[in-house]
Amino acid sequence: MSARPGPGRAARRVLPEAPVGSLDGYLAAGGGAAIRRARSIGPDATIDEVTAAGLRGRGGGGFPTGRKWRTVRDAPGSRRFVVVNGAEGEPGTFKDRAILRADAYQVVEGAAVAALAVGARDVYVGLKRSFVRECDALRTAAQEMAAAGMLGDLDVTIVQGPPEYLFGEEKALLEVVEGKDPLPRVLPPYQHGLFATAPQLGWTSSEPEPGEPRGEAANPTLVNNVETLAHVTWLLSHGVDSFRALGTSASPGTTVFTVSGDVTRPGVHELPLGTPLRALVEVHGGGMRPGRRVKMVCSGVANPVLPGDRLDTPMDHESLAAAGSGLGSAGFVVYDDEVCALAVARLFSRFLFVESCGQCPPCKLQSGAVTEALEEIERTGDASGLARIERALRTVTDGSRCALAAEEQQVVGSILRRFPEDVVAHEEGRCRLRHDLQIPLLADLTDTGFVLDARQGHKRPDWTYGT
Repeated sequence: MSARPGPGRAARRVLPEAPVGSLDGYLAAGGGAAIRRARSIGPDATIDEVTAAGLRGRGGGGFPTGRKWRTVRDAPGSRRFVVVNGAEGEPGTFKDRAILRADAYQVVEGAAVAALAVGARDVYVGLKRSFVRECDALRTAAQEMAAAGMLGDLDVTIVQGPPEYLFGEEKALLEVVEGKDPLPRVLPPYQHGLFATAPQLGWTSSEPEPGEPRGEAANPTLVNNVETLAHVTWLLSHGVDSFRALGTSASPGTTVFTVSGDVTRPGVHELPLGTPLRALVEVHGGGMRPGRRVKMVCSGVANPVLPGDRLDTPMDHESLAAAGSGLGSAGFVVYDDEVCALAVARLFSRFLFVESCGQCPPCKLQSGAVTEALEEIERTGDASGLARIERALRTVTDGSRCALAAEEQQVVGSILRRFPEDVVAHEEGRCRLRHDLQIPLLADLTDTGFVLDARQGHKRPDWTYGT
């Protein structure tokens, strides 16, 4: 890349302009360089290079990738696994599916690099069963690369799982790979990995695989997001300096942003980290309809909401945290000034309540209490439930095994704090804003925009569906 993209300019690293449809096309564009380099410099130097590049996980947490790899490699145990998280299910996010549709080969190559680095000989990829197009692309890429000898003795297995949001939580993802429901474990994957033969904190152990010794093995497991591994391929192919040429010093590189909601051109765009939110909304997203302004921007359901007057905030981990929100998985849902904030809070609260697994009673019960109180205010204007909401948000995270309860606390609490006037309007019976909202769970991306998952509105808290 000869020129450094400006604040609103797209950058092409993991989202090629034209889809890569064959191994020959992938190799012709430079594919295979990353795994060759990793094999030539060895596991330790590969981890050092990923660390020096400053690559951070693109799945939502932003944890340093090199440090995560080193932790798994150094964890005690003779058997290690790599798990690729492609179970994308957060509202407002479509980046991983866009990457797999554009070039699944780079994801398989990144997984092979990761396996070499941590000493794993098995890779499992978790995708939702509904991701038919992405599963086909990934399966084709893995088969072609294996047949060409690019993967050595590495086995790549695709696991198709359920539609639940928690399928994308790394500890729940391991459960699905093992053939169970997406119920998060207590311990992280590097301490209690795939097919662990040692029960930990009451967890049922697995039987050793044929040929594996019996004993108490934790099987340290690396879980990386689809986009993270695509960036691994790019940085190993192009080098640390090239990777750091875009982005910020603390959040280097590019990421794949999703913009949806009330913008005129919803879509997926690869941009340098540190690009102003305004560029995503107004340049790439096309801005609002004539006469409308941005009221709020939600970073998925994982972070506090940003009001419309914070559009000049750079989109990187540090800047968004300083603004009181977060980057998350870089999916931004934009709402205009015709939307009632109370309706948005109710919409997101209900999604989290329904998707909570119920293993941690405060999470399920208190998110349900919040949702019920918000529905009552919205329906009748009786705001006496605000005290109940405040109490529930304080305790919803008690004993939580995953971040879902914290998401309820942060996103709902922030909306009510930022837009108290919408609650008052309901109390006084004068709210005339939009309430007919659908959770922005993105089922597909077509030439005309995103298709929302229509079934989600009928999903019950026990994960069944009504009519």
